[in-house]
Amino acid sequence: MTTTQGTTQNLALEDDPLWYKDAVIYQLHVKAFCDGVQDGVGDFVGLTEKLSYLRELGITAIWLMPFYPSPMRDDGYDIADYVNIHPAYGTLKNFRTFVREAHRSGLRVITELVINHTSDQHPWFQDARSARPQSVRRNFYIWSDSDKVFPQTRVIFTDTESSNWAWDPLARAYYWHRFFTHQPDLNFSNPHVVRAVTRIMRFWLDMGVDGLRLDAIPYLCVREGTSNENLPETHAVIKQMRAVVDSHYRNRMFLAEANQWPEDVRDYFGEGDECHMAYHFPLMPRMYMAIAQEERHPIVDIMGQTPEIPEPCQWAIFLRNHDELTSRW
Repeated sequence: MTTTQGTTQNLALEDDPLWYKDAVIYQLHVKAFCDGVQDGVGDFVGLTEKLSYLRELGITAIWLMPFYPSPMRDDGYDIADYVNIHPAYGTLKNFRTFVREAHRSGLRVITELVINHTSDQHPWFQDARSARPQSVRRNFYIWSDSDKVFPQTRVIFTDTESSNWAWDPLARAYYWHRFFTHQPDLNFSNPHVVRAVTRIMRFWLDMGVDGLRLDAIPYLCVREGTSNENLPETHAVIKQMRAVVDSHYRNRMFLAEANQWPEDVRDYFGEGDECHMAYHFPLMPRMYMAIAQEERHPIVDIMGQTPEIPEPCQWAIFLRNHDELTSRW
């Protein structure tokens, strides 16, 4: 392929089921990377043109932040259509071209599977609002007549949200949201939801995506009398999805975004049958702390609290991403 950056070598991907163990991953937001059609917004045309440049950086994989149709109230993590491309970034054809050329360049592609919640503009939620109570369509989300249910569950964004429940005037009921009011949580106790999400996962894997970052997975399932984090039911859903991947695809990877202590994140590896990778969130700020203090103790301390994981699995150690650079750990 001839691009503005020169000729992209046909390096072809190795047939390596453990490629993620020593991957060098570069995170980027399509809209902010390269404008290929000169309209002021980054797009897949521009990104494809820059693959040679990315390869020259020494990376082996590209992690794309959400690029789906969205109202953009949460930088694209509020998804309104799981199986399409935001029109500002291009088309599905542009995406297929990007994946094909990335692979020819020897680069793998990791995308976001944001399944804890949708945008309130997603057709599923709009259908649920008007559907009969207790129907399959209504139960794609979690509803209650009271906003006092699940009192043990913490509010994550206390600076903007006072409750995990929000009133919907059309449904005449409260809906559950662990993130923002405009991002209602899907109901993973409903098998129809699990099947729908699995179809979305397969859509992108069939497009050639090599890895899926599972956003906010500690909060997938809920149950009365719990904190609604890290529940056994959540692990059962992940195992079910992983089994589909293992049965139908080769050399694919799940990356857990579980912003928890290492002993809690350990469970998201399962026995090698859940996620292949998981972020080590507490390590990252301690690397900065160690540099500032000129002292290795912050790193040694957190590594001492880090449990062993199954041999095929890998901690994802990162210097920086869009989520986190705080000292709360």
